[in-house]
Amino acid sequence: FAIGTGIEEHQNYAVDFIEAVRWINENLPYCSTSGGLSNVSFAFRGNDLVREAIHTVFLYHAVRAGLTMAIVNAGQLGIYEEIPGPLREAAEDLVLNRRDDATERLLQIAQDFQDRDREEGDENNGSQKDAWRELGVHERLSHALVKGIDDFVIDDTEEARLLAEHPLEVIEGPLMDGMGVVGDLFGSGKMFLPQVVKSARVMKRAVGHLVPFIEEEKEQGRDHESSSKGKIVLATVKGDVHDIGKNIVGVVLQCNNYEIIDLGVMVPAEKIIQTAMDEKADMIGLSGLITPSLDEMVYIAEEMQRLGLQIPLMIGGATTSKAHTAAKIAPAYENKATVYVTDASRAVGVASNLLARESEYEVYANNIREEYALIRNRVEARREKREFLSIMDTRANAFDFDWESYEPPRPKELGVFTIEPGLDILSEYIDWTPFFMT
Repeated sequence: FAIGTGIEEHQNYAVDFIEAVRWINENLPYCSTSGGLSNVSFAFRGNDLVREAIHTVFLYHAVRAGLTMAIVNAGQLGIYEEIPGPLREAAEDLVLNRRDDATERLLQIAQDFQDRDREEGDENNGSQKDAWRELGVHERLSHALVKGIDDFVIDDTEEARLLAEHPLEVIEGPLMDGMGVVGDLFGSGKMFLPQVVKSARVMKRAVGHLVPFIEEEKEQGRDHESSSKGKIVLATVKGDVHDIGKNIVGVVLQCNNYEIIDLGVMVPAEKIIQTAMDEKADMIGLSGLITPSLDEMVYIAEEMQRLGLQIPLMIGGATTSKAHTAAKIAPAYENKATVYVTDASRAVGVASNLLARESEYEVYANNIREEYALIRNRVEARREKREFLSIMDTRANAFDFDWESYEPPRPKELGVFTIEPGLDILSEYIDWTPFFMT
């Protein structure tokens, strides 16, 4: 519901929503939450500056409270830390209902910003808006990625290419630096998925411009290069359509003389493994952006183990992590090393170690196994710290309910029904932890 309407009963609507999300997240851990963002600022329609500030502040706090999904206009969403301090504070006063005069104060501060821009004039305002164009080319590329601005990215990428000794240096330098900032902001909840997608599209355009030059350089140097360093199958796993990061990794590896077989997106486990076997690949690389991809990666690792593959497995993507790789994926595939790669700039080093001579590989693989074992131990230690009540205490604290006066609702359909699969299978997937909590 809208806040800032001038009606006292409406002042706490945003806080109520955020706290409701927090309660659901803490008490109903398997429930997801969503909300339409535009309603909260509806009282300020026509004032885009105020609405953007309210949306950004509200979403920042809602996500931290556990909001699963929001329906947003990505074009009307800022970056939390880049909202001017006074405006952000005023928006938070309104969203969090910290002051009785929050509405009037926010409007006044927003008006001050608009008046200042108007006084500076359209020409000066435009120059201020594009002041970042005066920065060095590396800073301009990084800024464009963080802001999702693609108006100048081709020209800036070309300028950076002409300054670099090799076109690949532009990817490994300013472009990866910019995406690193995007990743940090996204990971800390200060940037949201629609903005990350915009940044990724800018990255895709920049890389697309560089690819012909990279391939040309590779062709020119082919006579001086050794044979392929190895054949790698890359794929975005089943259920996931995101491939920008995978594509960049593929380009970087190709430029370092690895043969890449890119299977694209939404690739089933069977196709990934069969292709690796048919092509006699030296390694498999899996990518994914969404959370369900994590389970799919574990399944692929299990299948690789079951079928007896003897090649390394490389894991990457926005939702992947070293902790998940160490705790879930690596234990499922023990024939060869499974390694998490943070970004494309590190893919070459990891691939080089995984496909090195046997003695060098074993040293690297053992170091990875030892590191991942420590991570798994930490994860297990956190689990073991949970203290459970005794059975007697649990029974003493049993749920007290007046069954005598309870009238159960009538089922929608009466009769006996068979549910598939049976409990003997489903029981393996039940998390019993909530049964021991009070």
